Amino acid sequence: MAGHGPLRTVDERTGRAVAHSAIPPGLAEFFADLGNTAVALPVLLVVAGWAGWAARRGRRRVAEGGGPVRWWLPPVAAASALAAVPALVVPLKLWFARPGPPGMGGGAQDGFFPSGHAATAAVAYGVAALLLIRARVPGRARRRAACAVAAGGVLVNVGVGIGLVRRGYHWPLDVLGSWCLAGVLLVAWWAVCERWARAGAPLTPPPPASPPPHAAPAPGRTGR
Repeated sequence: MAGHGPLRTVDERTGRAVAHSAIPPGLAEFFADLGNTAVALPVLLVVAGWAGWAARRGRRRVAEGGGPVRWWLPPVAAASALAAVPALVVPLKLWFARPGPPGMGGGAQDGFFPSGHAATAAVAYGVAALLLIRARVPGRARRRAACAVAAGGVLVNVGVGIGLVRRGYHWPLDVLGSWCLAGVLLVAWWAVCERWARAGAPLTPPPPASPPPHAAPAPGRTGR
């Protein structure tokens, strides 16, 4: 991307092919709009609020010697991850200064790599999916729900990426770069939640030791 190499040429050729494909423009616009902060942020806030409420309701007990479980940590970390998107995307856009597709003015405007819409969608819907996966659902139902949520999050983000390219808002590598950036933020979010959740989990007191077996009294001496 920075060196204007052959990969960039292939990327722009692919982008033009997708922009002139048979994908319905209305459907592409719908998915592209899912990357707007006005759409992604409320979805994340609703899921984060539910996850925090469910965690607080299920973990109110405080064990002896331990602190309360940090039920608030995943929702707060989720909001922080989404807030980090513009803080990272904007400097990268200014640094790479990549011109946009022809529909966006061609070389008249710079700053299209990485895509802010794709990064917003990937982080918002990705964290929302991970929050739902972390929810306490027992046994086989939990595994099925986790697979369904993960697949839904992937499909939504693929739709957002294709919609952005189809509508001529971004090149394909703009979207792929945002997915790489979002992947780092999602891994960091998961690591923070796992580490701090374990550190704040209440300590389970050890089971009481079984009393030692009583020795039979020694028989007293006779003939005294």
